Amino acid sequence: MTLLLTHPDADLHETPPGHPEQVARLPAVRAALAEMDLLRETPEEAPDEVLLRGHPQAYLDALEAAAPSEGWVQIDADTYMSPGSLRAARLAVGAATRAVDAVMTGAAGNAFVAMRPPGHHAETAKSMGFCLFGTVALAARHAMEVHGLTRVGILDFDVHHGNGTQDLLWDEARTLFVSTHQSPLWPGTGAAEERGAHDNVINVPLPPGSDGAAFRAAIAPALDRLDAFAPELVLVSAGFDAHRDDPLAELEWEVEDFAWITERLCDLADRHAGGRLVSCLEGGYDLDALAASTAIHVDVLRRRKS
Repeated sequence: MTLLLTHPDADLHETPPGHPEQVARLPAVRAALAEMDLLRETPEEAPDEVLLRGHPQAYLDALEAAAPSEGWVQIDADTYMSPGSLRAARLAVGAATRAVDAVMTGAAGNAFVAMRPPGHHAETAKSMGFCLFGTVALAARHAMEVHGLTRVGILDFDVHHGNGTQDLLWDEARTLFVSTHQSPLWPGTGAAEERGAHDNVINVPLPPGSDGAAFRAAIAPALDRLDAFAPELVLVSAGFDAHRDDPLAELEWEVEDFAWITERLCDLADRHAGGRLVSCLEGGYDLDALAASTAIHVDVLRRRKS
């Protein structure tokens, strides 16, 4: 079955009024998944040992020092911390690593992590883009260090480039990281020429206005590379802000496009990884589009492991 990992304390990560990465995102996602037949767990916080596989101690200490006792503190141009933010971010990483454990041990067929804050913009020693810790990159490290994997495939279909995941795994030959994203768009990284230290990064920039057909054509060579890589585990940064209704970008995807890429990723996982796939929520800022897109994504996962 498909495992859903979420925790009410993710809602303790509060942002100022009007901020797109708002508390209401996860209630919308949970409501969309409420009637699905899923295994359900609440995660525990990731310990320092897990976080230190991607971030230095000085960075962890700086976040602890910056955490407010009330209100908000702005730690970069668009990233805020409230009193509950560090717990929420540690829970997000804990959920991702627990999901990896579950699929690697056969306790679940695949998994979806519905947590916030997102993680794919957090670099080795820099929070940015609403993100504090590199959740999916840390999940990949966990899979390699704890479960001994030597080939972890990662696909990020968030509308913004997964610069943090790229940074944390740039020199990691055991991973193949693929990011599709609108370009030009913040954070301004993700050119096709950025290929990683071991040719282990594939960036697929999409021009504004790209619809689902353009996305499917552009990503085909990257999916072929992932197939040839034969990953023992597939990780997904599932951002739903490429939807045409999202306010932060200009791609024109429909919910069916998220179903299509989910099916392709499940195919890859079935061929090479015994179906083992872990998907983690990233962006998506129109609440209706986020709910509908997440629902179709998780429904594909569920049907593939029913």
